[in-house]
Order: sequence, then C-alpha cells, then structure tokens
Amino acid sequence: MSDTKYRVGLTLIPGIGPSRFSRLEQYFGDMEHAWNASAGELEAAGMDPKAVRSIVHNRDSISLDVEMEKLDRHGISAVSIRDRSYPARLREIYDPPPVLYIKGQLSPDDEWLLAVVGTRRPTYYGREVTEAMVSDLARNRITIVSGLAKGIDAVAHRAALQAGGRTVAVLGCGLDRVYPQEHIKLASEISRHGALVSEQPVGTPPRRENFPLRNRIMSGISLGVLVIEADQKSGARITAYRALEQGRDVFAVPGSILSPMSRLPNQLIREGASLVTGAHDIMEELNLTMAVQHAEVKQLMPATETESAILDILRNASPEPIHIDELRRHSNMPIAAVSSSLSLMELKGMVKQVGGMNYIIAREAREMYRVKVE
Repeated sequence: MSDTKYRVGLTLIPGIGPSRFSRLEQYFGDMEHAWNASAGELEAAGMDPKAVRSIVHNRDSISLDVEMEKLDRHGISAVSIRDRSYPARLREIYDPPPVLYIKGQLSPDDEWLLAVVGTRRPTYYGREVTEAMVSDLARNRITIVSGLAKGIDAVAHRAALQAGGRTVAVLGCGLDRVYPQEHIKLASEISRHGALVSEQPVGTPPRRENFPLRNRIMSGISLGVLVIEADQKSGARITAYRALEQGRDVFAVPGSILSPMSRLPNQLIREGASLVTGAHDIMEELNLTMAVQHAEVKQLMPATETESAILDILRNASPEPIHIDELRRHSNMPIAAVSSSLSLMELKGMVKQVGGMNYIIAREAREMYRVKVE
C-alpha cells in the first residue's frame, strides 16, 4: 500500500528537510512506520532532540486524510521520490525534494527541459531576446522551466505557451497560492499546458527562504540553465551556480558592459559558461539537434497498418487530391477506420484535407516517407 500520505505528513513537520527525511526512510524502510515511531525509535534513526520533539509534537495535530483531501480539492498530486513518475534528473541531485507537489502534468514529452532565468526588471533587449530564443526552443520541443516571477520568468513562460510548447513553473510556496498574485491567470494556463511544481505543502505562504530552495529544483529538473539578464546578486545567480554544482550546463546571453542587467551573464561567460546567441547554439551544446529531427521523423512515419496503407495510396497517386471514399476503396478497409486514421494523421501533420473530404500527403511526410521506403 502506498505510504504517500505519510510522506505528505512529514513535509508538514517543521525542520524535516531532505536530509532528515532520507535518514528516516533508510532506517524505517516505509514512512508509515516513521510517522508512528516512538521518540526512542526516532533517536535511533538519527534524529536530533529538536527534530524528535518537532515530529512528536506536531504529528498529533495533523490529519493525514484531511491533507490528502485538500490536495484533491485543489487538483494537486503528491509524487514521492520513490514514484516512477518522479523526474529522473531531479532524483540524481544532492538534496532532492522527498515529495513534489504537482498541478498539471509532467509529461513523458518533457524529456528535454531547459531552465530560463533572469531579472525581474528586464530591459527591452532582455525581453526581445527571451521571446525569440524561448519561442524557437519551444517549437523544437524543449520544455521551458522557470519560476513564475515577474520579468524574464513571466516572459519565458508566455513565449513558450504562445509558441505552442510546454512550460513548467517551480514555485516557492504551496500550489494553492500563486505568487505574485498578478500571475494567477498565467499559472492557470501553465497548469493546462505543462505543470506547476513545488516542494512546499498546500498552505505554505511565499517565504523568502523558500525561493533559493526552489532554484535548485529548477536547475535539477533541467538539462541546463539559460541566464538572459540579471545582476550579480539576483536569484538567477543562485540558480546558475546550483546548476554548476549539479553538473548541469550553464548558458548565458552576452550584453552591454554598461548595463547592470548584463553583469551576471557576462561574468558567467568569463567563468566558462557557454555564450549563446540563439536557440540553435543551446541545442547543439546539448546534442539535441539530431534528437529533435529524429522525433520529427518518427511523428511523420506511419504508426499503424491503416496509416501505412493510406500513405502508400497518397504517395503513389498523382498530385491531385484523393477523396476519402477512394481511399477506403483502395485500402479495402472500413470507412470508420479510414476516417479516424485520417483525422489523427492530419493532427500529426502527415496529410492535409484540401476541402470536400479530399486529401493529399503533406510535403514533409512525403519526403520523409520517400527516404524511408527507398
């Protein structure tokens, strides 16, 4: 039986962070036993007296069933580090969150994630660069990670969404609260086209000390971090250096030596960060260029016998469109199967309907399928 609710309960205990959580799990094996342990057992597990008092004092006032009901009411899922759906890269860092709270969905499509960070007061240059680079990255199936803050964060999230891509916002508060409040609408859109993520349980307000902690999640979940504009004392600096500690790539957009907002990226470049001027630079550094092309080819290749038969007919036909009835007759398949396959193939960009239920093969699919067949 899942011990998720006990893990959730322990995240509500003050002073029980990743390190103590890990000790409890190593000693007790399952978190239900840890939750119900006596003071003596907790001491034997390596808990110091302050942590023991915190667990024993606080757990009696926490209703685990009520906490799980809160999550359900807010549409939030709790994913423990032992769950298969827990982000694999995040599990590898030094201090991974024992429980992640997620609103929305971390999809298998989120294999390639890039954190984009910067100042809350970007210049016109910073906004333009963010919009251009993030749009290109999103169109190339890179999931954009940021922190939902004002400035570069918000620009990055919006650019990813407008490009039809996915984006993940990592918060420093409970997911039942959005900070800043002016981003409530943006947060809602992100949860529909990506995910809101936090290690803070429901009800946690946006405390200053939580934001440096969330930065390690932003870098830890990602392949790398892109710094666009920021001064040397910003949260972006924390994210960049946590990325380096975690073995992630750091990218920086150069800026004017006269601009305070370019001090951090210029410094990072001097220290060895990759200087980038476009999305292609990042994809080359991360070896994603060929991976994206392979994914595109895979999407445009037939996934079923019906799709394969339809593509064969369209490929060998003259350039003139073919009516769905002709496709059914030539394929010798039920009209329902041909119709549903055509609808899916159109969504995948394999065929185009040119009016009156007449279809042609899409140019990109024609070229890729020709190479595959020949």
